[in-house]
Order: sequence, then structure tokens, then C-alpha cells
Amino acid sequence: MKTKAVRLHGVNDLRLEEIELPPITDDELLVKIIADSVCMSSYKAATQGPAHKRVPNDVADNPTIIGHEFCGEIVQVGKNLTDRYKEGQRFAMQPAMLDTHEAAGYSFTHIGGNMEYGIIPKCYIDQDCVLPFEGDGFYQGSLTEPLSCVIGATHASYHTKQGVYVHDMGIRDKGNMAILGGCGPMGLALVDYIIHREGLRPSLLVVTDVRQENLDVAEKSVSVEEAAKEGIKLVYINAKCESYVDEMMKLTEGKGYDDIFIFVPVASLIEQGDSMLGYDGCLNFFAGPSDKKFAAKFNFYDVHYNATHIVGTSGGNTADMTEALNMAAKGRLNPSILLSHIGGLDAAAHATLELPNIPGFKKLIYNHISMPLTAIADFAEKGKTDPMYKELAGICERHNGLWSAEAEKYLLENAPKIS
Repeated sequence: MKTKAVRLHGVNDLRLEEIELPPITDDELLVKIIADSVCMSSYKAATQGPAHKRVPNDVADNPTIIGHEFCGEIVQVGKNLTDRYKEGQRFAMQPAMLDTHEAAGYSFTHIGGNMEYGIIPKCYIDQDCVLPFEGDGFYQGSLTEPLSCVIGATHASYHTKQGVYVHDMGIRDKGNMAILGGCGPMGLALVDYIIHREGLRPSLLVVTDVRQENLDVAEKSVSVEEAAKEGIKLVYINAKCESYVDEMMKLTEGKGYDDIFIFVPVASLIEQGDSMLGYDGCLNFFAGPSDKKFAAKFNFYDVHYNATHIVGTSGGNTADMTEALNMAAKGRLNPSILLSHIGGLDAAAHATLELPNIPGFKKLIYNHISMPLTAIADFAEKGKTDPMYKELAGICERHNGLWSAEAEKYLLENAPKIS
């Protein structure tokens, strides 16, 4: 069958093309991919091409499909999989497999987030990476992949005990936690998760950013009052203030932070985080740099005498994604707060290549429609001349200015089709 897909041919070379899919084998799934949220990792893959560790060296000859945060429906089930999957079943995808750098959205020619239809290969089936999804909107399933990344980061952090050589995994319960550079979409996802998760949670959560407009949006999305209801003191701080480190330390009464997450690859930010770690404090470097020689100073006196340590995470595992799906289904997470722009498949290449230059939070692509990438905040203005946007603006207004399953349903029924 034929399908449209956005394919990576090389450095900064993304093309919307029509390709032929082969028949599926008995161990594969044919899927209809409804939605994909654009990730900064896709931008890095597109701008680095084969220099990226997940992109094959022969990508120019065998283009791969871009996009890895996707959700959809199963169209056809291979004969050996009929006891596990059903036609019409909704799914969310965990793109990160174990023991390999290969991943959908980077490495495969017939599966990726920005295509109408794709084939999920046996390697993903064998690792249980195709997860049932029962949410109201496909955008929720798409956003559980980035949510799983921040969930995995909290599980990867750890603490120690003197004389005991087995780490206590996870953030410190009732401790002091900070997210530096935390008002982008992934930082906000972590704030939302920390506030609403079950189990280990801090008593104090401090979130910083240098952009006041992002701090304002974050505080509106996850309020101080909402956090207080969950027993957490949430503080947003503008890091442009030269004394912000002193202000943060005062909040801990000079003890420092048990867990610090770095969400922007800036050396000075890492060093500031290091200076604020308390005894046995864990610094989690979440922000993936493009520069392979990126480095920052770290206080090894404190490593030796104060048991401070560092960990880095990239992506989450299937258990993390299952946790995200379950929390979203229970209403404990609100993926809508992460979205700022909506577009069709014909907007995917532009959205990916220009991602750092497009303001706002996460950008969501619906693969079966044609629509320029549009800010949700601009729907009302565009609605003055276009009835579809007028209706979308009204729906979003009824949902506190956020995207919703109602908005998604209307869009998919009324937007021009990509084909």
C-alpha cells in the first residue's frame, strides 16, 4: 500500500514523500499513525543526519521516517500476533528498545511518527513496546512518550547510605528538589508528574527559568495552590536575578537540595546546581547537548566528603510509559498543558527543522490532515476569516485555553485531508 511520510535523507534534508509499504509478515503490525508530538531529539537527528548515533550511515540511500512520539490504531495484525493484538485497537509506542541505539523515528524505513501508515517490526513486538492506550484523545497517547522520559529520570536518580553499597533508587521522599531551566515543555511535564505522582515526593520543589513569560505560563499550568493541596511547597524563581542561588539556598535553610534536575545544556547551570547540592545530593543531567565535547566543572571535594553524585538519563523504558498511560487515564496527569501548536503532516518537516526557533511548548502533528503549524493561542484571530479555526478557538476556550479530545475530534473530522 502507499502512504505519505516525512523522510530523513541527510543533514537538514526532510521530505514529505509517498512511499510503498510491503505486506506485513506474520510477526508484524500494520498501524494507522494518528498523532506525533515533535521532540527536540528529532531536530538533532534531522540537523546531524548520519552523525547522530541513532541515524544509519546509509540514510541518503535508505531514508528513514522522522518522529518517535506517536499514537494510533492497529489496522492489520500478523498471524502470529492475533492473541495479543486486535484490529482497531489503540496503541501508544515506546520507541526506545533495550540493547540497541536503533529506534523508530531515527533508524527505520517503514515506521516512524510522521507518516499516515507504518509497519511495526518484530523487534518492537518482542520487547513489548506496543502499549494499549485507552485515552479519549490520541494526543494523550502521543505525549506519554515524553512523559515517560521525565518519569524515567526520577527513577534513575539515587541516594546512598554510609557503609551500604546498594543505592536507594529514586528521588528523596519529603526532600528538597529543584528543576533548573524547568519551564520548557519537558520541565513542565516533570513538575506536573512530581506534583501528582504516588510514592516518593519532595516537600519543597523549586523551578527556575530565565524567561518570565515561561514562568508565568508554568505557574498558570501547575499552580502553587494545586501543589499545596498535594502537600508540596512549589516555588517558581526567575534565574536572571543574580542572587537567585542565594534565594534558593534560603528556601532550604542552607541545607541544600537532595535532587537537582538540569533541563538546559548550559555549563554554568550545571555548576550552579552542583553548588546547591546538599549531603548525598544527586544532580540529574537531563538536557542532551549536541556538542560531543560539552563539559562543565564539578566539585570533587563534595563528591568525596559530601557524597554528592551525578546521573544522566535519556528516554524512559516501557514501565515508565505504562506509568504515564495509567496516570493519564486516571486524570492524574494533564498532557494538554504541554501543547502550544497544532499542525498537519505537511507541517512536520518545517516544525522539526525550525523547532528551536518556534516559541511555545510542544508541537503536535496530525498525520492525516493538511494544516500549517498554528499556535493554539492564534486560533481566535485566524477564526475571524476561517470557520474551522473559529470553532477550534471556542472549543479550546471551553477547556481553559487548552487542547482537548473534543478539539481533536472536531479537527480530524473537519480539516482538509493530507491526501
